[in-house]
Amino acid sequence: MSTGHITIDLDAIIANWRALDKMSKTETAAVVKANGYGLGAGRVAKALAKAGARKFFVAVAEEGAAIRQALGEGVQINVFSGHMRGDTDMIGDLGLTPMLNSIDQISRHFESLPGAPFGIQLDTGMNRLGMEWDEWGAIAEIALAQHPTLVMSHLACADEPDHPMNAFQLDVFHQMTDGISVPRSLAATGGILLGKDFHFDLTRPGIGLYGGAPFTKAKPVVQMDLPVVQIRHISEGEVVGYGNAWQAERPSKVATLAAGYADGLLRAMSDKATFYYGADPCPLIGRVSMDLITVDITDLPEEPHALTLLGKQQTVDHLATAAGTIGYEILTSLGARYTRRTKGG
Repeated sequence: MSTGHITIDLDAIIANWRALDKMSKTETAAVVKANGYGLGAGRVAKALAKAGARKFFVAVAEEGAAIRQALGEGVQINVFSGHMRGDTDMIGDLGLTPMLNSIDQISRHFESLPGAPFGIQLDTGMNRLGMEWDEWGAIAEIALAQHPTLVMSHLACADEPDHPMNAFQLDVFHQMTDGISVPRSLAATGGILLGKDFHFDLTRPGIGLYGGAPFTKAKPVVQMDLPVVQIRHISEGEVVGYGNAWQAERPSKVATLAAGYADGLLRAMSDKATFYYGADPCPLIGRVSMDLITVDITDLPEEPHALTLLGKQQTVDHLATAAGTIGYEILTSLGARYTRRTKGG
């Protein structure tokens, strides 16, 4: 078999959710957008629902439809993008809860689905989604009279605990919402770690469920093993890969692995990432190409059949650092060619 193999540890996802849940006295939801951060939204949501999660968040209504199909009735599925034009039937038929982001969305929802559940998203300074102060002031009384399920906002710099933006947004959120009787939410993973002042009534962990920073105590969730297609012996001075990007400084053994940037292994990893054979590190050499990667295995005691890129020795954040990116991008970029299996759950 020449495709890479990904193992997803559902028990680790559950353990991470429970650990984050214990950090607050509020209800803990789960963010399963982007196909469960690339790991399969249906299987992740089922495992978390079994563990006790009753509220889920997705980016768009189509993702909400997939979660509803996986879980059935009895859970709340919240849509960050709100009530977009063309989503009315899906929201109404499947009982999705849009987080309304503008006066236009509020009008659309109230007119097309009167009495249907909804939440409100406020912009406290991130300037991305949600109603700004003036919009909220103009519509708040009308919106609150319709009994939203949640009023929420999103932190811009929660992964930097000392960033002044955190305190600024917390203050703005208080000013915009203090005194209302509706449940409130401000904290995703980073916000949970900032402490109880940010927790309010509901927390919404995302990346921390999947083993990513800033939740440094998270259990690793993903193991990725790539098969060795070919091993060749090269002499000192020979070159490897496109552009002759790597040249041997000694007689070397080079393994060619079946994966590349078409599988989400970014070209920025070229000459920077590390693979593992058990505990033995093996440097990626030369450029990452579309379907193939070359690795120096000269110092291994034996010739491997596969090498590990993600696992006990290297987390998504270690790999992201090597590629100059973040763990979110590593996870959500994982391509369709990998075979996937789950354990636990």
